[in-house]
Amino acid sequence: MAQATPSPSAAPRQALILDGNNPIERAVLHNLREQTPAMQVLDLYADQLRDLIKLKNPQERLTAEELNTRVQTQLQQTDTEKQGCWIYYPWKQTLVHCLSKQDFIEVRTVRNRYKITTEEQDQLAACKVGIVGLSVGQSVALTLAMERIAGSMRLADFDTLELSNLNRIRAGIHNLGELKTTVVGREIAEIDPFIQISCYDKGLTAENIQEFITGLDVVIDECDDLRTKILLRMACRELRIPVVMDTSDLLMIDVERFDLEPERPIFHGLVAEDILHEEDTPQWRASLFQAIVEPQKASLRALNSLGEIGKSITTWPQLASDVAMGGALTAKIVKEILLGGPIPSGRMRLDIVSHFASNAEFRQITSLRNV
Repeated sequence: MAQATPSPSAAPRQALILDGNNPIERAVLHNLREQTPAMQVLDLYADQLRDLIKLKNPQERLTAEELNTRVQTQLQQTDTEKQGCWIYYPWKQTLVHCLSKQDFIEVRTVRNRYKITTEEQDQLAACKVGIVGLSVGQSVALTLAMERIAGSMRLADFDTLELSNLNRIRAGIHNLGELKTTVVGREIAEIDPFIQISCYDKGLTAENIQEFITGLDVVIDECDDLRTKILLRMACRELRIPVVMDTSDLLMIDVERFDLEPERPIFHGLVAEDILHEEDTPQWRASLFQAIVEPQKASLRALNSLGEIGKSITTWPQLASDVAMGGALTAKIVKEILLGGPIPSGRMRLDIVSHFASNAEFRQITSLRNV
């Protein structure tokens, strides 16, 4: 298992959600406002209510005046503070007044419809997804959150954000030194505070692996540690949980449907499972890495970089464009698995540049321009 390095104490990354119609929670709201004089209050309820009214009346062509009249009528029905809910983000000292949970979700996902039906959106809301490794994994997690492909996510990573991570992790220099679980957890909460987030700040360990995967519908593997990758698959196979992995070179995606094939060999049989009994040495890791990624099938630039690891670079290079595409594709595959789509076990690569470069018409145009 990967050894967790010393890390800072976990900063808050869960939003506090207060129901405006609940007297007890409204009292908490009053205390919060009194005890946090520097707090910024953003009352965005009326704007979101306007969106909700348009959503509920798609066949009516309401003028701005008519829409405003309906909003004001709704606001005047009861004390505005009691309507909707209040979301407090402690790391921003910001309080946001917004729609209640169901209305919020309905408005936020309306542009998904009919690419994701209402019934499918409800089905996905009940799903639980685990993500191990939050460098590449951040892109997957945010795509899942934006499409609301899961109602609950578990995030595992022991590492903190470094400057060299910012070539592919969406964060700012003010986040340097923070736990990656904190960075990702906060961003999800700011997109949708109603998605349940559990953070495993020590990463995946022998002590927590069973707790982490139990009850999950899909596990997404984006961790770097090779031993952890193997143990994770063994544990998921035992509980019949499918595993999806994005390797970000040539959009290589692995799908292992342990839910449908409980006897399936891990990594499609590319790795002998008794390899864990061997001594963990640099040579062992290099051999295992090559067995998993099949470097002879990698892109030329990725292949050339292998010989530079330990010389001019310290680890496998990754680009934001590859990570973003891989995150989107992984999220799409996860969605299809959760909805019962026809996603079998297997490995896929997609070389977009070669696809376009092989176009005969393009080659002819290029050759004429070079004359």
